[in-house]
Amino acid sequence: MFGVDSSEFLLIAVVALVVIGPRDLPKAMRVVGYWVGKARGVSRSFRQGFDNMVREAELEEMEKRWAAENARIMAEHPASSDAESQAAAEPVAPAPLDADRPPHDADVPVMVEKPVVTAAPEHAPAPRPDSTPS
Repeated sequence: MFGVDSSEFLLIAVVALVVIGPRDLPKAMRVVGYWVGKARGVSRSFRQGFDNMVREAELEEMEKRWAAENARIMAEHPASSDAESQAAAEPVAPAPLDADRPPHDADVPVMVEKPVVTAAPEHAPAPRPDSTPS
């Protein structure tokens, strides 16, 4: 993180033990941990805000490109008349289905054969291995 090697960390721990003392060292470590957590939270918040700004800028740029591309396509293929555009906007009626053939739908499973349901066999409960017959 800060480029502190294990030997340097050990030296810092020994100096802290001598300077702060063994009685106050746990309290000092809690305070240091609290402030390190606060600093990480602030940096995480800053990073998220920066990432959001970058995403919004990229989205605006993509919207500009899409608008330019849409304008180019509309210029290449102009609508010839209002009657044709209305005819294109009207929904097309589905073709009539054959009476003997159901409509094909990819989401509906096709059953190949009728399932056979049989009664479960009736068995006497098996004796427990730890019980003794009486």
